[in-house]
Amino acid sequence: MTQKVEDTGETGTGVVWRPVLLIAGVVAVIHLAVAARYGWHRDEFYYVLTGRHPAWGYVDQPPLTPALARLAAASPGGVLPLRILAVAAEVGCVLLAAKLAAELGGRRRAQLITAAAVAACPAFVAASVLFGTTVVDQVCWLAVLVATARALRLGTIPAWLLAGLLAGLGLENKDTIAALLVGIALGLVVTRRAVLRTPGPWLAAVTALLIALPNILWNASYGWPWPAVRMAGVLSGRAGNALTQVPELLVLLTGPPLLVLGVIGVRRLCAVAGRPHRWLLVVAITAVVFIAVTSGKSYYAAPMLPGLFAAGAVRVAEADTRDGRRSWPIAIAATAVFAIVVGLPVFPPKVTNSIGLSSTVMETYGWPEYVRQIVSVADRYPAGTVIFTGNYGEAGALSLLGPAEGLHNPVGSGHNAYGFWGPPPGGDDTVLCVGEFTPEYLRRFWSQVTEIAPLTLPDGLSDEETRQGAAMYLCRQPHGTWAQLWPDLAHLD
Repeated sequence: MTQKVEDTGETGTGVVWRPVLLIAGVVAVIHLAVAARYGWHRDEFYYVLTGRHPAWGYVDQPPLTPALARLAAASPGGVLPLRILAVAAEVGCVLLAAKLAAELGGRRRAQLITAAAVAACPAFVAASVLFGTTVVDQVCWLAVLVATARALRLGTIPAWLLAGLLAGLGLENKDTIAALLVGIALGLVVTRRAVLRTPGPWLAAVTALLIALPNILWNASYGWPWPAVRMAGVLSGRAGNALTQVPELLVLLTGPPLLVLGVIGVRRLCAVAGRPHRWLLVVAITAVVFIAVTSGKSYYAAPMLPGLFAAGAVRVAEADTRDGRRSWPIAIAATAVFAIVVGLPVFPPKVTNSIGLSSTVMETYGWPEYVRQIVSVADRYPAGTVIFTGNYGEAGALSLLGPAEGLHNPVGSGHNAYGFWGPPPGGDDTVLCVGEFTPEYLRRFWSQVTEIAPLTLPDGLSDEETRQGAAMYLCRQPHGTWAQLWPDLAHLD
């Protein structure tokens, strides 16, 4: 049984798939060309390792991305299968953006502008440099936006159930999608209240909640504050305040030309013609308020941008001026070039490092060299000697890349989920500590701390590890057993 809402004047149209697929194909080719140029990112190691500890949740994320990372890592090709997933998510965002424009009544030109804008947007380009919760979160936001727009147009129970299903999957990937769902709920209350008198939105909410329930129960099993709440508090404290996060979102992660397109979209949604889709404006406002109030990272709110791009593209296509037909392709292409240069590993590592283009890109370089340095030191000690690392990236690199280099030592860390998993197997009398430690910190746990050597990158390059003084230390004479030391060694950040 289906139920229609009142006529709102919405006129969804079909997607012009051929040119949209061409844009998506160009995106795929560009990203795949450099997908595995440098190597693994620390977060990718972590996602794979958490995926190998199946659970309904982890201290810093729900289970979807780790499960996908584990499956991808089981395929041959090293990091490439994970990067293919990241590129697929980026391509999905481009296709869904065109569909969103179509749901807003946009025809060919509006759809192409929206798809190209998302393809060129620095926030989306940079996210796809590695596979993780962020790039999956982006495609989840787009899917929920499209499904909600479609459900509002059709007014049928199946359409709303699809929106709820996608929202639930998004909640099993990253908790920040809750900002989108709150924005949609507020948008319906403010602009489409009559819809809430139909069962569709409520059934969608129940569906999303049921899908997210296993992760909720996992968090609840640890008592209050839930692990996810504790982690959110830590990240909020590190991200900075809204005075830096919001401008970064609007300028650096959007790009000035696309910011103009977004402003046009805001004006469109505020006008009479945009009234049926004004809920998208409420979503955008909610997302910005979310990062401002919580001091969340600026890219958390970036997936709301396509809604504004789509509305702006509809307005631009309606104007259909000669100058507009020339200027918008040029502006979007210029933004794409900027995003590619800054966000992807298109240059040799020396160039990227010397001009400081992207710390994230440099964090994908040098992990095999780190592992070889550590293995060369670990070979001096018995195979059962525990290697204890400062962060999950180092632990993940040793666990995934170490065996090929002959490393068979137990590896542990106190960082995030590793801290929840408990101490590594092996003795604590002699431990090789690796990472961004200081001797003063290590002496809280071992009486004898000897620095062996710093961790370095080839050719004098630097990344976050080397800039923070990562080194290898031999630690002896512990101040207790692993179980006694662990509450202070485990940490969230």
